[in-house]
Amino acid sequence: MQTVNRIGVIGAGAWGTALAKHMAEKGLHVRLWAYERNVVDAINQTHENRVFLPGVTLPPSLTATNSLVQAVSDCDGLLFVVPSHVSRLVLQQLAPILSPSMPVISATKGVEEETFKLMTQVMQDVLPATLHPKLMVLSGPSFAAEVSQGQPTALCLAGQEAPLVSAFQAALMTPALRVYADSDMIGVQLGGALKNVMALAAGVVDGLGLGHNARAALITRGLAEMVRLGTAMGADARTFYGLSGVGDLVLTCTGALSRNHTVGVRLGKGERLEMILGSMQAVAEGVRTARAASGLAHRHGVEMPIVREINAVLFEDKSCRKAVTDLMERDAKPEKGQA
Repeated sequence: MQTVNRIGVIGAGAWGTALAKHMAEKGLHVRLWAYERNVVDAINQTHENRVFLPGVTLPPSLTATNSLVQAVSDCDGLLFVVPSHVSRLVLQQLAPILSPSMPVISATKGVEEETFKLMTQVMQDVLPATLHPKLMVLSGPSFAAEVSQGQPTALCLAGQEAPLVSAFQAALMTPALRVYADSDMIGVQLGGALKNVMALAAGVVDGLGLGHNARAALITRGLAEMVRLGTAMGADARTFYGLSGVGDLVLTCTGALSRNHTVGVRLGKGERLEMILGSMQAVAEGVRTARAASGLAHRHGVEMPIVREINAVLFEDKSCRKAVTDLMERDAKPEKGQA
């Protein structure tokens, strides 16, 4: 089994910082790359990411850098935790400096908006072919704040090479973080991305004050849409009933720490999308993923009415209440049917 002692973490948002903290506290040698100079300085000087994970003390052994070369030097593997809309740009900078056999784990929960590609597909576009079998995906129900506090969390790590997945599974696991292995990279990525879109819709339901029944129905029918698209794209349907599917879906649709759910709540209460996003420091991936999900549904001939309605709310100025009404007044369907 490959030895994993040195890890580079690319992306110092809340999730990247929480993962870096977790591994550094386990005793791994971790370098964290941040785009923002003030974030690097704060982590190295005060041991706190005041911008993206305020109030959490980071171990002195965790060092940050603005240099991608320094971040990847002598590493046994990389964790890539960059927002989806800038992932290709950062990967293009990484490509010339990675060793030919560097394992890369994507922990970004999104889909590229312009191409509708999953993050590992973007990686395959940009990174050398020798790295493609070394790509993996980490996902599951995981608020960064809780992971950074050492709260019990379970994740899924998926990849093509079982021994490599096992090595990084062992490197990530602690008594507070349990990691399950899988091989369904498409399903794990789609679950992590699409649940953000459903969280926007669940937030709208809550913002409108429509009750627990409506939210439960939204989550359940949202899962049905995720499974339909996933199987059309070659994923294993069972993946969506695991941690990266229903686990992450339930967390993100109900948890107060969910950025995407919060955006939906504010939309439901009548705020404008541009005002909501302008007030947020962190990225709400679901807004961009909604467009990509709609594009994937069209490409694969899959009916996704919740995705369609949340896109209309986000980008066509449709009222939240009208979107709910249109969902509820569709023609009668069998529960195990196509929509």
